[in-house]
Amino acid sequence: MQGLMAVFQKEFADHFSSKRFVILFTLICLAGLSATYVAAQSIRGELLDKPDQQFVFLQLFTASSGVLPPFISFIGFLGPLVGIALGFDAINSEKSNGTLSRVLSQPIFRDSVINGKFLAGLATISLMLLSIVLIVAGLGLRTIGVAPSVDEAARILVFLVVCIVYVAFWMALSILFSVLFRQTATSALAGIAAWIFFVFFISMISGILANTLVPLGQDPDANTAIAHEQVDQMVSRISPSTLFQEATVTILTPGVRTLGPVLVRDVVGMIPNPLSVSQSLLVIWPQIVGLIALTSICFAISYAKFLREEIRA
Repeated sequence: MQGLMAVFQKEFADHFSSKRFVILFTLICLAGLSATYVAAQSIRGELLDKPDQQFVFLQLFTASSGVLPPFISFIGFLGPLVGIALGFDAINSEKSNGTLSRVLSQPIFRDSVINGKFLAGLATISLMLLSIVLIVAGLGLRTIGVAPSVDEAARILVFLVVCIVYVAFWMALSILFSVLFRQTATSALAGIAAWIFFVFFISMISGILANTLVPLGQDPDANTAIAHEQVDQMVSRISPSTLFQEATVTILTPGVRTLGPVLVRDVVGMIPNPLSVSQSLLVIWPQIVGLIALTSICFAISYAKFLREEIRA
C-alpha cells in the first residue's frame, strides 16, 4: 500500500515523543516494579522454608504479599488506559486540525492512513510491554536469584502476547470511537466509559443476572450451583478484562486445569501435576481467540467507516 510506511514511521515517532505515552509508561513501569519487588521479597522468604519449589520465577507475575496487587493486575487495570491514549484522537484530531485532507491530497491511499496508525500503535504497545516485562524479569532475577526454566520462559512469552492483544483491543476500540465521534473529548470519554463498564460494572451485572436466572435459594443443590456459576461466567466473559484475567492466570499458573466450576468428586484421586505449555494453551485458547476477534471486529468497523466517510478540507 502506497504511503503505509510513511504514515507508520510518522505515527510511531509521535507516540514515543508524546508526553502522555511517557507518563503512562512510567506509571505502569513503577507500578510493576513495586509489585514485583514486594512479591520477590515474599518469594525469598518462602524459598528459605521450601527450597524445592517449582515455577518460582512465574510467581513474580502472580504473587502478592497483600500490600500490593500482583503484576498481572496492574497490566489488566492500567493497560486499557494505554490503548485508549494511543487511539482516541487518531482520526478526529486530524480532521479538526485540517491535516487529514492534506495528507490524503498526497499520493497516499486512504486505507494506508488508518492501517499505518493501527500498526504504529501496535508496534508501540509491543515495545512498551516487552520493555516492562524484561525490566520486571531482570529485577526478579536479581532479587530471588533463580533463573527461569525453558517452560517458564515460554509461558512468559505467551503472557506477553496475550498482554499485547489485550491492549491492542482497547486501542482498536478507541480508534473506532475516534472515527465515530468528531470531538476528541467525546471519543476519550467514550473509551473511558467502556473501560469503567468492562472492568468494574460487568461483574455486578453478571452476578445480578445469575441470581435472577438461576436463583440459589437457601440450600441449593450441586446442579443449581453449577448452573448459577456458568451463567455468571458466561456473562462476565463478555468483558475483555475477564478474558485477559483468565488467560494470564492460567498460563502463569501451571496447576490450573480448568476455568469452569469443579465439584469435589471430580478432583478426588487426581494427581496434582502441572500442565505443559501446550496443554495450558488449549485451556485458554477460547480466551485468546475471543480477544483477537474483538480486536478485529473493532478495527474492521472503524476501517469500513473511515473508507466510506466524506473528508473535506
